[in-house]
Amino acid sequence: MPRSGGAEPGRRAEVLRVLKAAPEPLPITDIADRLGVHPNTIRFHLDRLLENGQVERAVPAHRTAGRPPQLFRAVRGMDPAGPRHYRMLAEVLADTLGAEPDARGRAVEAGRAWGRRYGGAPDPTGRTHVQRLVALLDDLGFAPEQVRQSEQAGQAGQGGGPPRIELRNCPFLELAADRPQIVCPVHLGLMQGAMDAWGAAETVDRLDPFVTADVCVAHLTGGDA
Repeated sequence: MPRSGGAEPGRRAEVLRVLKAAPEPLPITDIADRLGVHPNTIRFHLDRLLENGQVERAVPAHRTAGRPPQLFRAVRGMDPAGPRHYRMLAEVLADTLGAEPDARGRAVEAGRAWGRRYGGAPDPTGRTHVQRLVALLDDLGFAPEQVRQSEQAGQAGQGGGPPRIELRNCPFLELAADRPQIVCPVHLGLMQGAMDAWGAAETVDRLDPFVTADVCVAHLTGGDA
C-alpha cells in the first residue's frame, strides 16, 4: 500500500534521484509508482524542487490527443540547494592574506576595493554620506548605530569626542574572533572605500574592535562628521 505524507525526511531527495536516473522526463504517476507513494506527495515535493531550481518542466516529444501529461526532469549541473561552506573559503582567504608581509595594509586595501564597489550610483534619497554609510553597514548585517557628538556629550557629561558609529553585530563574528588582525582591517577598509567612492569629506579614521563584548566602534573624522 502506498505510504502517505508529504514531508517525510529524504523523500524530496528520492524524487530528485529518480528524475536524475531517468533517461527521459517522467510524469508524476511514474515517479509515484517508482517510490510507492501517493501522487499528491510527489506533487508537493516537485513544487519545492521547482522553486529551488533543481527540477524543470518538460514538453512531451510527441503530441497526442487530449491533455498532455505534466513531465518533469532534473536540471543538470551542480545542485543549487546543496551544502555551502563559505566560512571555509573565508578562512582560506584570511589565512592567505595574513601570510603577506604587510598583512594589515593588504587587508585594509582589500576592504577599500570592496567598499568602492558600492560607490558611483546616485543616491536619490538625499541622505548624507554618513547616513549612506550607516545604511550600507545595516544592509551588510553590522547593526550600526550612529552616535552624535551631542549624545556623547550627554553620556560623558562634558564635550564628548569625535562622532562614531557603533557596530552591534559582526556578520563574520567567528572569523573576526579568530583573526581580528585581518577581518577588522577589512571592515575598516570597506567603510573607507565606500566613503571615498561617494566623494565624502568624512572618512572612518579607525575601527576599534570589541570595545565591549557586543560593540565595535568606527570613529569618523573630517567634513561634517
